[in-house]
Amino acid sequence: MQAITWRDIDTVLLDMDGTLLDLHYDNHFWLEHLPQRYADTHGVSRAMAEMEMRPLFEKNAGTLNWYCLDFWSTELRLPVRELKLETAHLIAMRPHADAFLAAVRQAGKRVILITNAHRDSLSVKLERVALAPYFERLISSHDYGFPKESQNFWSALRDDIVFDPARSLFIDDTLPILRSARAFGIAHLLAVREPDSRKGPKDTEEFSAVDSYLELLQGL
Repeated sequence: MQAITWRDIDTVLLDMDGTLLDLHYDNHFWLEHLPQRYADTHGVSRAMAEMEMRPLFEKNAGTLNWYCLDFWSTELRLPVRELKLETAHLIAMRPHADAFLAAVRQAGKRVILITNAHRDSLSVKLERVALAPYFERLISSHDYGFPKESQNFWSALRDDIVFDPARSLFIDDTLPILRSARAFGIAHLLAVREPDSRKGPKDTEEFSAVDSYLELLQGL
């Protein structure tokens, strides 16, 4: 990964899940815990639960509904927020993310969290990990009514916080979201090499990727 030219950056935009927090919590919840609780509650097999849930996942991927706990509670007839608390012990910050956040703040950069996570999901995470003090703002895409995959999100963000895309760094673990940011004009983009600590590195395709947050401190 090439060193960041920090003098060219005023604003640091950061995703949460898979970027600052280990994605293992979310992957375990959605792929393991929730299907099992669906099976238990509705009296079906685990295989049947996954078969019934799969079309809903495929239909809503990349939309705001995909990230909305209220939507999934209604669709699955389950108290999803309460179920997320059952595995909250798995919520963990990625290595050295806190040191990176502290250093960026100390360097005088604007630091803003932008997440597709529903506000209820965000609150569950913040109860377990002390992220809030590092940020000027904690923004959920639900505040704007558009996911980060949409250009409408980025327009709403610029109107809200007034930032220069050409002088902004954005880090996210989702490639379609990084491509959306690039289309909007965000000049400095980084993916995350290993969002889920249990799944190993992934191909970040055309994007440079963060292996360790300590790498980013050079020249800050």
